[in-house]
Amino acid sequence: MSIDATLRLLAKARGLSASDIATAMRLPGAARAGVATVSAWLRGDKLPGSDQLDALARTFGVPASALLSELASTLDPARTKGEHELLAAYRMLNPRQRGALLEVARGMAGTANAKTRRAASR
Repeated sequence: MSIDATLRLLAKARGLSASDIATAMRLPGAARAGVATVSAWLRGDKLPGSDQLDALARTFGVPASALLSELASTLDPARTKGEHELLAAYRMLNPRQRGALLEVARGMAGTANAKTRRAASR
């Protein structure tokens, strides 16, 4: 997922506007950014710098690496786009939701493995 898409999802999930994000980034110790700049990041017209990424991560309460998932996907060719999308979605869940999702995934994987074993034994 691109940085702009990740930022839009995080902003939507937390009910933050570009103005809210810019205001949060004006706190002491945060990299400053104006509303126009934040809006450009959300549209994908500009990319935030490293200090700004750190400030964005603090604003959204996520690790900076979560904002760079697209870059991570280009560095890990063993994962498919779907795997990266699933991981990005997983990271946005609360611990209870993560547990439920893992339970479902394990159940589905077990069903798929059982079908594969039956087909191979025929």
